[in-house]
This record gives sequence, structure tokens and C-alpha cells, in this order.
Amino acid sequence: MEGVVVRRVIPSDNSCLFNAVGYVMEHNRNKASELRQVIATTVASDPVKFNEVFLGKPNEAYCAWILDPEKWGGAIELSILSEYYGREIAAYDIQTTRCDLYGQEKNYSERVMLIYDGLHYDALALSPADGAPEEFDLTIFTVNHNHSIGPAEGLALNLVKEAQRRLSNTRKPLAMSTSKNTNDSRRHWFCTSVVNLSFVPIDILLLLDMVGTLYFYENIFVTGQK
Repeated sequence: MEGVVVRRVIPSDNSCLFNAVGYVMEHNRNKASELRQVIATTVASDPVKFNEVFLGKPNEAYCAWILDPEKWGGAIELSILSEYYGREIAAYDIQTTRCDLYGQEKNYSERVMLIYDGLHYDALALSPADGAPEEFDLTIFTVNHNHSIGPAEGLALNLVKEAQRRLSNTRKPLAMSTSKNTNDSRRHWFCTSVVNLSFVPIDILLLLDMVGTLYFYENIFVTGQK
């Protein structure tokens, strides 16, 4: 299919990651509640793998936390959802143009794409043309023998670079106020923006997510720094 890669906007309701995944996987922007439950069930089913060190909090506490619609998702959640759907999830970071690829080690045959601006996730789709109805969107791409998805991959990167160019230089993630979600936003800034690498291995991403949680716990709750 020829066309252009477009950004499909997802509502900013603290569940953008889950609804963005819902759109690229099922063309459904209202999957957050269901996918949060999928993650909680997966984590609860394997307390050895999903232990306190891995999650940054006790297993039971994490399960309650992720079911809260006010809480954000990140590397851990994308990794679980990649396995749940049996597809790679490519998450493009506008600030660095880095692509974090979840499920790469599983040799899945298909991939979907998201875009992330430091606080918010949207979906990426291949459309026949700018302005074409969403019903024509292609969001699931075949991974070929050289681990590429063909022209759509280059088109996606071009879109991300253009979005980066437009991103205001005054936007400073650590200084942003996100009211009651400030701690979550800092955690996500840390695990998605500090390392400027392409296709970071999932174990490193999860480690960064955990370290980010511990770092901000110490600085926000222990030392009282903002």
C-alpha cells in the first residue's frame, strides 16, 4: 500500500498509551480499561518474574496502581502488551527520534507504531493520502527478513523528525507541571528521554524504567525536591 504515514491523535486522559495501542492493534481508541486489566492479570500471574525490583513496587501494589485510570503506562506496559498481541511495538520518541522496539527479541512477524512526545502517546498509521478517512488506515505491518517493515519505516521516521523540528525549544520535561501526575511524568521522561540510542534492548529499557522510579522516589518523597 502506498501512501503517507499520519499521526492519529489519542485523547490526553492519562490512558493515551493504552488507547494508542488499542488503535494500532484493533482500530479502537477505547481499550484502556481492558488493557490495564490485561497487564494487571499478567503481572499478578507471575510474581517471580514481576517482582518488586522489576516493577519498582510490590506486585500487588503495582496491580492496583496500573488499574487506576489516572496512572500512566511506559516501558513495562508496552513490553507486556507486545507479548499479549504477539506483535512488535515501535515507539518513536520525538525528542530524540529514537525508536524503542518492544518484542524485538520474540521474532514476531508483525509490527505497529506509536509516537511519543515526552508526555503523550499517539498512534501512527499508513494512510492512502493526507485527510483520508481513518477507516483506510493500515496500522499493522509485516516485518521482513532484514527486520524492516519497508517504506513505512522511513516515512514514520521522517514524520518524527518533522515533529521534532516543530517541538518548541522552551519545552523542558523536568520543569513541566502535570498536577497530580508529576511523579509519573518524571518517571516517563527518565525512562524514555535520557538514553539517546536506537532500538534499545528491552531489558535495558525496563532497567531504566525501574531506576527512574527509584530515583524520583528518593528525590521527591525522601529529599522533598521538586
